[in-house]
Amino acid sequence: MQLLTYRLVYPILWIISKLPWRIFYMFSTIIYVFAYYVIGYRKKVVTQNLQLVFPNKPKEEIFQIRKAFYKHMCDMFLEMVKTLSISKEEMIERFEIKDIEGFKELQKQDKSIIVLMGHYASYEWAIAAQFVLDFPIVGAYKRIKNKYFDALVHRIRGRFKASLIRSHHVVKEITRDKVNHKLAAYGLLSDQSPRLKNAMYWTDFMGIKIPIITGGEVLAKRMDLPVVYLKVEKVKRGYYQAQFVTITDDPKNCEDHYITKTYLKMLEEQIYSRPEFYLWTHKRWKHRNAQIPKGAVVD
Repeated sequence: MQLLTYRLVYPILWIISKLPWRIFYMFSTIIYVFAYYVIGYRKKVVTQNLQLVFPNKPKEEIFQIRKAFYKHMCDMFLEMVKTLSISKEEMIERFEIKDIEGFKELQKQDKSIIVLMGHYASYEWAIAAQFVLDFPIVGAYKRIKNKYFDALVHRIRGRFKASLIRSHHVVKEITRDKVNHKLAAYGLLSDQSPRLKNAMYWTDFMGIKIPIITGGEVLAKRMDLPVVYLKVEKVKRGYYQAQFVTITDDPKNCEDHYITKTYLKMLEEQIYSRPEFYLWTHKRWKHRNAQIPKGAVVD
């Protein structure tokens, strides 16, 4: 069944990826109308998240943000599909890396680098960074249930010489790379909601006390790796600018949770500025009323 689904869907995705940009985004608009007005994909979750985070915004403004978000989400989803056939030159043009000097300075330490990212603007095209930086990019990801689509994701990354490691294997793989003196920038999407049994650090995110994933900070401190935040901004439809903002080049001497809190603050600033570019379909705040596990740190 998995193979049948893959064989039916893949040709459609390939055709979409080959559409000229103008038609490509016209098609995205059609998808938006269908997702927003016809099926209402996760509209209740999105609305609840926006009202929770922006309790003082009037209903009309919440709905405006919601509509803008769905338009962006459809663009972003199809841009992931576009990665099937996009050229290196097009990706560099559409995902511009600014102010690379700071990252280059960190490279001089001859260490791998932890790159903390958020579900904001475009994280799928972040692999374009390696073309400018000449530094290997490795992304942590959650395995896709359909093994054929999972293999496809790896194949796409292989086109651009980027690697993927499963989220459950991050510690093992990065430790192995360090032992083997293999350098890379490890991209970690760190704004997901952890499992409650693993929720050992709680702090405010967008003004709400929830458990936070601290894996990036733990790895940085344990292995003495510098940490940066990839700040991605949407310039206009189909075009992004990104900048590596250094959080610390001396993680071992940082106070506990400094790295995580600094990362969250940077991400919050972007969300407050342009909330429509954040991924509101996920239940980031689902544990806000849960019982905090014994021994957890509450900040």
